Amino acid sequence: MTSPMILLDLDGTLVDSVPDLARALNQLMAAHGQEGFAHATVAGFVGDGVAALIERGFAARGLAVPPGAVGEFLNDYAPRAAELTRPFPGVREMLAALRADGWRLAVCTNKPEAPARAMLDTLGLMPLLDGIGGGDSFPMRKPDPGHLLATLVMAGGDAARAIMLGDHANDVVAAAGAGLPAIFAGWGYGPPSMAGDAPVAPEPAAVPPLVATLRLRAGW
Repeated sequence: MTSPMILLDLDGTLVDSVPDLARALNQLMAAHGQEGFAHATVAGFVGDGVAALIERGFAARGLAVPPGAVGEFLNDYAPRAAELTRPFPGVREMLAALRADGWRLAVCTNKPEAPARAMLDTLGLMPLLDGIGGGDSFPMRKPDPGHLLATLVMAGGDAARAIMLGDHANDVVAAAGAGLPAIFAGWGYGPPSMAGDAPVAPEPAAVPPLVATLRLRAGW
């Protein structure tokens, strides 16, 4: 029997990436003659991948995305994705505690896999993880439940023994579609209303006891 697995969102769940995302987005906006955004505004743009982040930025200025803007952004952002980004307080300890309890851990993010992997390497989190399913790793991405299921297969997990942890409605909706229980990361970027019926962990330290409760309830 495979070990149980927790699928983890990245931006807004494991790491506070808004400082680097805002820097790159504001640089892109400036290159196209537009004003940038405050960090709190950029946090509201996060959750559907890079293309959506950029689209929301230009839409907020009443503009369509210029041709080549996604490539411009990635060329600037990808090599510098962890300059200002840091794990949320308590995340490293949460991951270590979950591994000590026998959980396998894999990231399932709409961020492209290469910058996600580089970021996790730089921040020293990769040794705690069993795999990454990025936004370009498979033909589908969250909220499509196939993104979660494909990440599970890639990382050696089993959908019958898995839980999703994330801070966005995409995570909760994808988990429901995949038949997985979800925990909402209340410390992240998404408002509490996105949690739906999922239990809310107010801080990373609350996650290990919550997953233990969900596992007991599921009978595995």
